[in-house]
Amino acid sequence: MYTASDLRKGLKLQIDGNPFIIIDFDFSKPGKGQALYRCKMRNMITGNQFVQTYRSVDKFEKAALEERKMQYLYNQENEYHFMDTDNYEQLFISKEQVGDNVNFLVDNMEVVVLFFDGKAIDVTLPMFVNLEVTRADPWAKGDTSGTDTKPVTVQTGYVLQVPPFVVEGDKIQIDTRTGAYVTRVKE
Repeated sequence: MYTASDLRKGLKLQIDGNPFIIIDFDFSKPGKGQALYRCKMRNMITGNQFVQTYRSVDKFEKAALEERKMQYLYNQENEYHFMDTDNYEQLFISKEQVGDNVNFLVDNMEVVVLFFDGKAIDVTLPMFVNLEVTRADPWAKGDTSGTDTKPVTVQTGYVLQVPPFVVEGDKIQIDTRTGAYVTRVKE
């Protein structure tokens, strides 16, 4: 069981039989009275978000979640296929459940799939992925527009801003949490 003082961003709870993740958190202690914990939460199955305020005496149930290491195989229309690396069992997850992670999935990537009541509900990627730049417009030397970045497209179709020295064919490292460029990868 969790208490209100355990609440923090990223914590997974079970409320009324459904798993929720806290996506934003604010603590306030008025001059008189109990401390208040304001949480923005997302239902991990439906994706619905809401804001709820809790008092310091409230208690919460830990979400009964299971994590399994899996390998991404391929996608077919709106289904993403994964294979359990222990027993070679395959399953598919909808595009809605994978979410923005589709921008960083490459064949044979090791991921962690989160299960609730035996059903896959979320995919956790490694913190950093190396992807190849498939399209990079040349940067105009002397361009003084105020930014020293340019847009590029990587092999998954994701578009991001990178420094001007990155060219087509380069491999770059991307932070999967923010979707931002980290560094150019030397092979």
